[in-house]
Amino acid sequence: MTQSIINSELKPFKATAFHNGEFKDISDADVRGKWSIFFFYPADFTFVCPTELGDMADHYAQLQEMGVEVYSVSTDTHFTHKAWHSSSDTINKIQFPMLGDPTGTISRNFGVMIEEDGLALRGTFVVNPEGEIKVAEIHDLGIGRSAAELVRKVQAAQYVADHDGEVCPAAWKPGAETLKPSLDLVGKI
Repeated sequence: MTQSIINSELKPFKATAFHNGEFKDISDADVRGKWSIFFFYPADFTFVCPTELGDMADHYAQLQEMGVEVYSVSTDTHFTHKAWHSSSDTINKIQFPMLGDPTGTISRNFGVMIEEDGLALRGTFVVNPEGEIKVAEIHDLGIGRSAAELVRKVQAAQYVADHDGEVCPAAWKPGAETLKPSLDLVGKI
């Protein structure tokens, strides 16, 4: 029986990231204590990947205001991340850590590794401050993601975490009504 990744604990990892012009070591211990997004993509210097990473960069300030750190991850090395950052205007605007995962450990931990290709699927995971995975979304390689929709999902995850007993309905946005599941709601929605 396969266990869902939702509510599972972040597995231990160590990686080197390219971040703000420097190489930095990052581990699972660095992630704990704040909301995090792990944003997997197949490879640097490709086609859909820079559109997604550029979109994420455009939403990074908003995520930071929400107390969220973003970690982009591919099976490239931190050296390749630096080269891409230096050669692409789109990637140059990235301010979040770009984790190198050349051994595929982190990609395997999240279940997105394509073993025969040595690449990661497009996987997005929201991790709460306790290190539990609260959102998991995996796309095929040709399907790009929307950072705006991811921001909404993080807002919903944070709301539910802070408001015990409430849940967020479809397309919920901050300020909209939530639901309090009860027997009285069954069949009424």
